[in-house]
Amino acid sequence: MDCPNGELSILIVDDAQIEPLNRKYLGRQGATNVIAFPMHTGQFSNIQPELLGDVVISIETAANESVIAGISTEKRLSQLLIHGILHLLGYDHERTGQEAKIMEQKSDDILKLIET
Repeated sequence: MDCPNGELSILIVDDAQIEPLNRKYLGRQGATNVIAFPMHTGQFSNIQPELLGDVVISIETAANESVIAGISTEKRLSQLLIHGILHLLGYDHERTGQEAKIMEQKSDDILKLIET
């Protein structure tokens, strides 16, 4: 991903902990599965360029989604972590359908690499 010295923090929380973050930072009600807080944008992004940001994942939502998808919770956590990291690197699936396809393909490619 062209950031060999990149650093990030990962926080695994429950729905009760991710819900206020979702409301405050994304303006959305209820829990969500993953939120990414990139550090490479904004006024102070050049202070520590190797610091990518933070990824927060709700284990409760991930577990529920894994049951629905018929996959393990561990696999769903991997999918969400990859998704969050891609957001930290500037990928966005909410702007256009084409960007969503690019992000989904990149996510699938990375997941295949770590599963082998």
